[in-house]
Amino acid sequence: MGNVVVHGHTFKVKITAAEIQKAVADTARQINADLKGKKPLFLAVLNGSFMFASDLMKKVNIECEISFMKVASYEGTSSTGEIKQLIGISEEIKGRTIVVIEDIVDTGTTIENIWKLLKDQGAAEVKIATLLFKPEAYTKSVPIEYAAIVVPNDFLLGYGLDYNGLGRNLADIYVLDYASDEKK
Repeated sequence: MGNVVVHGHTFKVKITAAEIQKAVADTARQINADLKGKKPLFLAVLNGSFMFASDLMKKVNIECEISFMKVASYEGTSSTGEIKQLIGISEEIKGRTIVVIEDIVDTGTTIENIWKLLKDQGAAEVKIATLLFKPEAYTKSVPIEYAAIVVPNDFLLGYGLDYNGLGRNLADIYVLDYASDEKK
């Protein structure tokens, strides 16, 4: 639990694995209470949410299903900023309670687009569960019902979050250590 260096940049621990696990357990308790009897479908957004989804689902004790999805927002080589397709969903959406599992919500653009697509497919209700929520960066109006940890608008790494493909496997969440980087 010290500093890590990824792509030449130093990161320091921001949120410990123990703090993460407590927040995940608290979030699961709230979901269990709120959605009892609804048999929700959890949709984990890959790649970043895989660790959060795994730990969360171990603590959700209501009848439910889980599936995984990717989103496509590219036309050619540039992002459109709008989600065009939800890839990997084969479960029935119409009339269901859907819980979207995300690793982090900052501006909210991805969540807003996913929410709209699921509502367009007839979801009865769409709820958002995110490990990390950055209210300072959030610009949308879709409610975030389950925010496990509220964080400032910092660049974070670990527990599913990556920096150019690296760091997803770290148990803690790290923040860029500007002071250590400046010493280099």
